[in-house]
Order: sequence, then C-alpha cells, then structure tokens
Amino acid sequence: MTRQPTVARRAEELLGRAVVSTAPVAGGDIATATKLRLNDGTTALMKTLTPARPGLFAAETAGLRWLAEAGGVPTPELLGDAEDCLILAWVEPGKVTAEAAEGFGRALAATHGAGAAAFGDTGLGPGQDGFIGSLPLPNRTADTWAEFYAVRRVLPYLKLARDRGHVDDADAATVERLIGRLTELVPVEPPARIHGDLWNGNVLWGADGVVRVIDPAAYGGHREVDLAMLALFGLPQLPKVLAAYQEAAPLAEGWEERTALHQVFPLLVHAALFGGGYGARAAAMAGRFL
Repeated sequence: MTRQPTVARRAEELLGRAVVSTAPVAGGDIATATKLRLNDGTTALMKTLTPARPGLFAAETAGLRWLAEAGGVPTPELLGDAEDCLILAWVEPGKVTAEAAEGFGRALAATHGAGAAAFGDTGLGPGQDGFIGSLPLPNRTADTWAEFYAVRRVLPYLKLARDRGHVDDADAATVERLIGRLTELVPVEPPARIHGDLWNGNVLWGADGVVRVIDPAAYGGHREVDLAMLALFGLPQLPKVLAAYQEAAPLAEGWEERTALHQVFPLLVHAALFGGGYGARAAAMAGRFL
C-alpha cells in the first residue's frame, strides 16, 4: 500500500479526512489523476494540475453541478475543489450493457430538456467562458444556434488551427463556406443543457448499472452536438442510447445527416490541439453540406 505524501496532504486539507493510500490512474491529457483510499473505507478520484490553471477546475466544477441539477444523467459526487485540484467520489467501472445504454439515452434526453437561459449559458452564468480540454471555450451568448455555432464554436478553432499550421487554406475555405449555410441547415430549437465534450472517454459505465458523465464543457447549446460527439469517436451500444433518446425526446427530421455538421467543431478543436488529419476531416464533414 503506497501513499504519495504531497497529494495525500492536499486531499486531507480539502476533505478533512485521512488518506490511507494513493494510486495513479491512467488517462487524462491535462491533469494528473490519483485514486485515494480514505480512512473510512471509501475511495475518491483526485485531479491535480501543477501549476494551477486559473479557472479550469472552477469551470469543471460548475459544469458538473449544472448538469447534475438537471436530474438526468448523474455526475460523480463532488467532494472537494480548489484552483489546483478537484476531488470526486470514485465510480467503480462496470460492464457496458444494453439496459445501461437505454437508461443513459433517457437520462441524456432529460438533461438536455432541462434547458438553459441562452445559447452560451453555463453553470457559472450566461456568457461565462469555459474550457474544452486545455483550450479556452468562448461562451458569449447569441440569439440563435446558427450564430452561436458559427462565431463561438467553428470560427475560433478554425483560426487557431490555421494559425498553428494544422489546417491548410483549401480546407479552411471549405469550412468558411459552411458558415453561410448554417441558418438554413440547423433546426430552430431552444437552448438545451448540454455536456459539450461528450465523447466516449467522458462516459463512465458504473458497476451499479448507472452511466455517469465527467469532464464537461457544459453550456446552453443544441442537443445534437452531444449526440454528434458520441458518434464521432464511437460509443459502445450507441444505437441503444439513440433509440431510447428518440423515444423520450424525438429529434428534428434530418438529425442523422446533421451529425456531420455538428462534428465540424470537435474536429477543429482536435486539429488545433493535435494537428494530424483532423483539419482535413473537419473540411470533409463541412463539404457534405455545400
């Protein structure tokens, strides 16, 4: 049984309980993850970032609370937070089952249905910027999803990826042409309360049969964004999730085709962060609508 003293002491300061042991947890591109065993027999997950990134854990904490308040998809219990760290109740991983997938689909529909005050509303309040991964996430509000998606999601990350040399001129031009068509392509819906970074790695299948979500970039957006993210990098039992979602909250006609439209944004985020072929993939998705 090992105990990393620095991590354990910081956790004890926040929790007011003794940490018996610590163990590193794989995964996570930004923060260091550590499993804590406490003196009462419970376990927790601690995320630390050195040096601290001002506002990052505050935005994550607010997003977790905001999503949990919706009464749909649960998030792990928040045990403690500070500028340099975040502590959550440990979720024991379990099997991916059709039953859990269907429950997740219904719960996600309920989360989305809780709504938001505006496109760009967040757990910190309307228009408060957040983070997606390590990148800033602009959230100044807009009247329509087409405007918000264009000027707060697609264009900022296209510029960043282009400035970093990760998107060439031809692909950038393709994405820019898409912007002019957004008002005719996306259905008009009120703002949904969305996770915002809902890829497979942020979906936890618990041993208790309950699916939880973590690491949100939550804001008031279009509900098809979360579904597009689930499809982009693959989620086990996704057809079951979508069928249950559709039964609970039917989607507007043509939503399957618009999956590619709402994948342009996360692909540009990945292009800005990692380069590779993500910029070309974003342009290929955009090109389907031109």
